[in-house]
Amino acid sequence: MIKKEYAQINETLYTEVLPNGLKVYLLPKMGFHKTYGLFTTNYGSIDNYFGYENEALHQVPDGIAHFLEHKMFEKEEGDVFQIFGQQGASANAFTSFTRTSYLFSATDRIKDNLVTLLDFVQAPYFTKETVEKEKGIIGQEIQMYDDDPNWRQFFGMLRNLYPNHPVGIDIAGTVESIADITAEDLYLCYHTFYHPSNMTLFIVGNIDVEEVMQWVRDNQAAKTFAPIRPIERIFPEDSYDTIKPYDQLAMPISRPKTVLGIKGLQQKLPSDAKEKMIFRSALHLLFQMLLGNTSANFLRLYNQGIIDDTFGFEFNLDRAFHFADFSTDTDDPATFEKEIRAILLNYRQDPEVNEANLALLKKKTLGKYFQSLNSLEHIANQFTQDLFGEYTLFDMPEIIQSLTLADLYRAAEVFIVPQAFSRFDLIPLVTAENAE
Repeated sequence: MIKKEYAQINETLYTEVLPNGLKVYLLPKMGFHKTYGLFTTNYGSIDNYFGYENEALHQVPDGIAHFLEHKMFEKEEGDVFQIFGQQGASANAFTSFTRTSYLFSATDRIKDNLVTLLDFVQAPYFTKETVEKEKGIIGQEIQMYDDDPNWRQFFGMLRNLYPNHPVGIDIAGTVESIADITAEDLYLCYHTFYHPSNMTLFIVGNIDVEEVMQWVRDNQAAKTFAPIRPIERIFPEDSYDTIKPYDQLAMPISRPKTVLGIKGLQQKLPSDAKEKMIFRSALHLLFQMLLGNTSANFLRLYNQGIIDDTFGFEFNLDRAFHFADFSTDTDDPATFEKEIRAILLNYRQDPEVNEANLALLKKKTLGKYFQSLNSLEHIANQFTQDLFGEYTLFDMPEIIQSLTLADLYRAAEVFIVPQAFSRFDLIPLVTAENAE
């Protein structure tokens, strides 16, 4: 076991890579009653075209990673949720663009629940009948999201930015795409991506590190896995040329909603893991300075009625893509785009971007970061999303403190470019009733 102490945040992380390739992270948190276990595979909705190196590639239906997540809880002997419930634990799972995670939280019987987590994720059970039954359930979930304006707005923006990339496709797929999923497809994806060498186990709580690590070692040593093989994932070439500058969708909403997206090119990203964390943090801070809710730009746009309380923005950097989005409800989407574009493209001339504001914002960001470490849920969920090589969530204070205006300018120079923008609007659906 490798022990790494983070003196600044008073945390100690223990890491071990097992013979089967599974990466195990343990974070003892004395004084907490609850323990979280998170078992994650580096596999998400965008991984639909893949294979092993030097072998034939496979293309599978959209939404299969999410479908597989649902099916993992159903076993021949019953529902795994019931087992966790009988052991005093709550369990859940979620699928993102690049990861699928299974988790439990409990205050006692930690070994029982940890073993249950490992065993059910490592024992797939799919039949033609159970797969067909699940299609109806997930189809209803997809239709529910189709009625959600914020969800439709987000994926409308992504389709504009990534018309040929699977990140522009809903994580759950479509009713049509999941209709093509078979039990054989599920086993293919499972055996490719659920190998221990493509997975991480993160446990945080009031735990005895040596004891818990031995539980994991014993559990994994009793199982047989295929040899470790590198996975090849295929994605379209990255360029600005395919971006759709504008699109819209009519929905039964009372006021227009708009989102302005910016697409980053993977080939422009730093190759070094630490530099990627710096790049991401630099853009986070720059956007806060330019458009945070205490900035002069925000107050001006708010007072002019161009944005309202729904205004927000985020920057996402993941394994095969990175983008930013700025959204609001507004009666004038075109003016919103014009103003946000101008603010972002003129970042070097903006008086808000200065050393004093950067120092203040770094302190504020660090304060929120330290506060977040009081939540085991936040730590567990964020940790596996923030793995940049050997750098983790716990390296963030050092990254934030080291940032300079030069770092912000370097990141903006390669990311905020005119040809990277796209706007997507949701407009009120005009019906015969309200047309009168």
